[in-house]
Amino acid sequence: MRIAVQSLIVCFVTLPAALSIAGEFEEAAAGNWHQWRGPLATGVSPTAEPPTEWSEEKNIKWKVRIPGDGSSTPAVWGDRVYVLSAEATDRAADEKPEVHPDAKTLPPDVYYRFLVLCLDRATGKVLWQKTACEAVPHEGRHQSHSYAGSSPLTEGRRLYAFFGSRGLFCYDLDGQLLWRRDFGKMRTRYGWGEAATPALHGDTLIVPWDQEDESFVVALDAATGETRWRKDRDEPTGWATPLIVEQDGATQVILNGANRVRSYDLTNGELLWECGGQTVNAIPSPVRHGDAVVCMSGYRGYHACAIPLAARGDVTGGETVRWSHGRGTPYVPSPLLYDGLLYFTRANSAILTCLDAESGEPAYEMERLSELNSLYASPSAADGKIYITDRDGVTMVLRHGREFKVLAVNRLDDPVDASPVPIGKSLLLRGRRHLYCIEESQ
Repeated sequence: MRIAVQSLIVCFVTLPAALSIAGEFEEAAAGNWHQWRGPLATGVSPTAEPPTEWSEEKNIKWKVRIPGDGSSTPAVWGDRVYVLSAEATDRAADEKPEVHPDAKTLPPDVYYRFLVLCLDRATGKVLWQKTACEAVPHEGRHQSHSYAGSSPLTEGRRLYAFFGSRGLFCYDLDGQLLWRRDFGKMRTRYGWGEAATPALHGDTLIVPWDQEDESFVVALDAATGETRWRKDRDEPTGWATPLIVEQDGATQVILNGANRVRSYDLTNGELLWECGGQTVNAIPSPVRHGDAVVCMSGYRGYHACAIPLAARGDVTGGETVRWSHGRGTPYVPSPLLYDGLLYFTRANSAILTCLDAESGEPAYEMERLSELNSLYASPSAADGKIYITDRDGVTMVLRHGREFKVLAVNRLDDPVDASPVPIGKSLLLRGRRHLYCIEESQ
C-alpha cells in the first residue's frame, strides 16, 4: 500500500523532493506498526523477525501490568508503544443513564477513566499516561467486550486515540493534548459496545460511526480535527475499520457494512462504488490485493468477494466482482494477506482457510487449529510465520505457504483479544491485564 504524506509537503516543495519525503515515510512506516493491521494494512510486517517459541518462563523480554481493561491492539512508532485502556473507578455515577428498550446490556454505575499510555519499547517502562476523560458510559457492553476496543494510530508526529462516544483525542508524541472531537452518543446493537478504529491517510483522518440510527462517516483535518466532509450511511451498528488505498491517481476510503461495502473518494466523500452480499455484523477490515479489494463477513452466514478498485456504481451480483467465496469466513477477526495468500478463520472459531488472493481458489481449507479455542484477535505475520492467538492467550505459529504446517504452540497466563504485533526482533501481545514483549533471550 502506498502511503501519502500531503500533510508533510508544503507548497514550495518540488516534485522530486515530495517523492523523496513520501519514500522516506514509507520506509519508516515499514519498520513500525503505526495503525490497525500494521504498516501495509494487511496484518504483515515486512521487516520484523519475531520469535517462534515462548511461555511465561521463556523469551519474555518484559511484562507490564496495564491499568484497567482493553481489547485494542497497540501501535508502535520508533522506540515507543502506545496503548489504550478503560479503568473503572469507585466514583459512583451521579445518575443512572437511560437504557434503550432494545438494549440487552446495562450501563455501569461508576465512572471510568479512559487512558492513553506510552511505554518504552525496550524496557516496558511507562513514559507517560494521560486520562483522556472520565465518564460514565451511557451503554453497557457485550460480556466479551471492553470500553477500550479501538486501536491507537500515529503517523510519527501525532497520536490519535478514539474512545467512540467519549470522543476522539489527538496528542503530540509527548502526551500533550492538541485537539479533541465529540461526535455524540452512539447507540449500538443491543448495547454491545463500540470498537471501530479510525484510519489515516496523509493529512486526512477518517472516522466511521455506524450505529442503530443516523450512521455516518466523517473526514477530519488530522492537524486540527476540523470536518472536511461527512456522509450519511444506510447501515446499522458496525465495528469495521476503513481501508484507505490509492489507485489510478485517486484515493479511496473503503468501509465494510452489513448492508453494503462502499468506497468513497477521500477528497470529497463522493460514493464511487458499492457492493451488497455481506452478512449481519460485517466486522472484518477489507484488505487490498493488487488492483482489487477483498471484503469479508462471517456472522449468520459466510461471504467473501474481490472487487476491482476501478469499479463504479452498484456492482452487487454483477460480473464486475472477480470472485466470491461462501465458506469459513471470519466474524470478528480480520483476514491476513501475505505474498498473495489470504488467511482467515471461520467465524470466531479456530478453523483456518488459505486462499489464493488472485483467483479465490483454496490452497487449503477448513484446517482445524486443534490447540486453539475461540478467537477475537486477527492473525498477524512476519518472517515467513503466521501468528494466530486465541482468547485464552494461546498462540499457534504456522509456516507461511500453501501447505498447512504448525511450527509451535505457545501459552501465556492472560486472556488475549488484541492482535499480535510483530516489531523488530519482538512480538507484542496485549492481554486483558498485561502487555508482553516477547523476544529471543540472548
